[in-house]
Amino acid sequence: MLKLFVISGAIVLADQISKKFISETLKLGEAIEITSFFDIIYVHNTGAAFSFLANAGGWQRYFLALVSLIVSIALPFYIRKNHHNKLLAFGLTLILGGAIGNLIDRLLHGYVIDFISLHMDNIFYWPAFNVADSSITIGAAFIIFDSFIKKKH
Repeated sequence: MLKLFVISGAIVLADQISKKFISETLKLGEAIEITSFFDIIYVHNTGAAFSFLANAGGWQRYFLALVSLIVSIALPFYIRKNHHNKLLAFGLTLILGGAIGNLIDRLLHGYVIDFISLHMDNIFYWPAFNVADSSITIGAAFIIFDSFIKKKH
């Protein structure tokens, strides 16, 4: 079970190092094209993952920090309780690492640093995101997959 918390810690570390690198290397709003569909861009996100609620007027900063704090406190207990269920525990571990990574940004800056941008010409644009958002999304996918496996049995 210690492995799971080491994984969460590694996610937080990778998230914070990547955000620090971006914020020290690029100017706010600056983008570097990597491929025709992938850019590195430095943006501040006051909303949730993928800029959800970013234009809500300011209250979301406190709400999202509170939600992240509650999740960061509750998940270790839930992981410990469910460590025998490998898929569920791993998904929760990924979510924990991502939640802590974004919580650190919200507490230090009042916003989250995002930098991964996916797009396709003028057809498709996904809001910028970061390592923590990716970890949360992949963790949620593991939990959903786990729930489908349970329904089959």
